[in-house]
Amino acid sequence: MSTGRVGQIAALFRSGEVLIAGGWIGHECTDSADLYDPATGKFTMLASRMTSRRGDARATVLPNGDVLITGGADHDSPGGIPSAEVFRAWDMSFHSVSPMHFARVSHTATLLQDGRVLIVGGRGDKVYAAAEIFDAKTQHFAEAASLATARYKHTAGLLRDGRVLVAGGSDQLAWSGNLSSTEIYDPKTGKFSPAPSLISARFKLPGEAVTLESGEILVAGGSSKVEVFHPGGGKFVAAVGEIGGPWHFMTETRLQDGRVLLASGYANNDRATAQAWIYKP
Repeated sequence: MSTGRVGQIAALFRSGEVLIAGGWIGHECTDSADLYDPATGKFTMLASRMTSRRGDARATVLPNGDVLITGGADHDSPGGIPSAEVFRAWDMSFHSVSPMHFARVSHTATLLQDGRVLIVGGRGDKVYAAAEIFDAKTQHFAEAASLATARYKHTAGLLRDGRVLVAGGSDQLAWSGNLSSTEIYDPKTGKFSPAPSLISARFKLPGEAVTLESGEILVAGGSSKVEVFHPGGGKFVAAVGEIGGPWHFMTETRLQDGRVLLASGYANNDRATAQAWIYKP
């Protein structure tokens, strides 16, 4: 890439290209961006830069191909920033949109079936139960119903019926207090309702949980156990085997054949692992 970075966003376009933007370079955040082209196997630094320097933001690819980038933190605002912006794929440029109602980092941003984006939890000067929704047509955020439990570094996954499962995380700024509770957001009612508890309380999860071909949702990270939410039965079921550690901040990526790649992360603030696992549905 044009520069080393950590805590960056990555967004996959329909063309197969990948936008890499923001993140930390040492103790400072960057507003630079690279575009990866799989046809050439090379990164190109973009002339356009993000409207804000940010690390640990969330990126959501919208139905029109643009990318919504929300929140994150920077050196001057480690507790989170409220700003948001859109990367326009057609002219490779970043543009500010209205800010969120809260400064957020470690939140989730889930694309709903109607094209809106549900922003949930995260933290600023406290852990939030607040949620809001971005409407790409108006380029504005509207406040939504609140979670029953404030949480950050949780995970969220889209169910086939359009509802969103929100699971785990922590309600304490002290990087402790793993949660086993889950909630489901229903866009038809605009409300959250309690859902079955996780088998294992877990924290520091991937921001986006993988939805399997079956419609079930895979939850991994923050525990040595991997579990699957069965919406039909309304419960979590443990996967066979373990991944050998709680592996905080690992990634989940659904492969074209339906399997899921679980990669990297670290255990108990120790050294990061170079391991990876394949989950077979």
